[in-house]
Amino acid sequence: MVVTKDMSRLGRDYIQTGYYLEKFFPSHGVRYISLLDGIDTGIDSGINDITPFKAIMNDMYAKDISKKITSVKRDKQRKGLFIGGKAPYGYKLSVEQKNVIEIDPPAAAVVRRMFSLAVGGVSGRQIAVILNNEGIPTPAQYANINITRKGVYSGKWSAERISFMLKNEVYIGNMVQGRIRQINYKIKTPKKLPPEEWTIVKNTHPPLVESEVFDKVQLLIASRNNTRVRTHDFLLKGLIFCHECGYPLGVIQRKLAGDKLTLYFVCKTYQRFTKEYKCTCHCIRVETVTQAVMEQIRAICEKELDRERCTEQVKDISSRHVPSNLDSQQEIQKVESKITELTDYLDRIYDDRLAGTLEEGDFRRIYDKIKQERLELQDKIKNLQSRKESNSTLELNAKARIQEFLDTVDTNKELLVSLVSRIELTENKEIKIFFRFSSKTSAHESESSADGLTKARS
Repeated sequence: MVVTKDMSRLGRDYIQTGYYLEKFFPSHGVRYISLLDGIDTGIDSGINDITPFKAIMNDMYAKDISKKITSVKRDKQRKGLFIGGKAPYGYKLSVEQKNVIEIDPPAAAVVRRMFSLAVGGVSGRQIAVILNNEGIPTPAQYANINITRKGVYSGKWSAERISFMLKNEVYIGNMVQGRIRQINYKIKTPKKLPPEEWTIVKNTHPPLVESEVFDKVQLLIASRNNTRVRTHDFLLKGLIFCHECGYPLGVIQRKLAGDKLTLYFVCKTYQRFTKEYKCTCHCIRVETVTQAVMEQIRAICEKELDRERCTEQVKDISSRHVPSNLDSQQEIQKVESKITELTDYLDRIYDDRLAGTLEEGDFRRIYDKIKQERLELQDKIKNLQSRKESNSTLELNAKARIQEFLDTVDTNKELLVSLVSRIELTENKEIKIFFRFSSKTSAHESESSADGLTKARS
């Protein structure tokens, strides 16, 4: 016999509850009694016929509670409040304020060092080796989390963990939550959501690294993702592609006279499908292509540093893509004037409500509508001010980046990926360079002959 206070104590999942009441208990000779519901399967009663409906109602109650709890959590996430159990590595939960995180100095120093190494061109795997050799505790160890399933790499930093942390916007002051979500209230196994569905709220807590450093690291990570074989290291790694098939170029090593090892670019599609003639070899020395690319980039960048030409291009870009600072200021003044009018209107309807000439229901409806409109206008002002600031620094940032690149053109991979988004090598040994700056959106090409001499062409 199984006795419960009511049916909800047996279970709220109507499918499982129905299975036990209709199949399992009868087939095993088990008598079930629910005291408050008056259900007794040992007695033939009409009350027993309504048990399926009671099970459904109990299930609906659990579903309703799940929706309410989920709604509260989603609302906190949208407000930028931290709802996790453990703060991200580098932060700790605030003692004074609930749902707020603050910097944890010991862990924050490790995070800043990771980004410093990454900006210097150190890969995630190499950073993990450095931290493991120095015996620095992993995030789980630092938080005293007991790992039940221990493996060979338990307690060790991994390249995947380093990569995840380097891509996490929480370290520039943005709250990132909602990466996973339960399918429903019955299935507890969560599913991963794509980045576009994450809940990201900007500027919710003190950052550990600057946004510029974070952006540089993302460019370096993206450039490495274009290569799988990491045996050979060279300046154009992750940036050079086959023009014909679009795939990244591979590198092979060959011995020349005097046992000198030399690297050659080769099309990966040609390597895999040589007999099918999917592409051509594109075989050329890495040193030759690198020299041609650097010379061409230097020549193009020196032209871009011409003050009058650079200024005219930046002005032209600003007029075509974004409003001028004067236009932005005028639009900000218009929006501020509208906000003032809405505030005055709210004051008037409040006076009407106190005087009794406006009903409570009408007052609440008008008040909510005007308040929402005012909030939207305030957000619009923030966007206009941000756009105004970005316009004023566009020319300075571009010119400073170009000049810095020219000073260290042959060694600085970080600045190279900041300026160049893609390099393509054609079957005829032409090099096409695609810049990131909007003033250089057209491809610049150079021809490289078999003997390594370079002839520039725009």
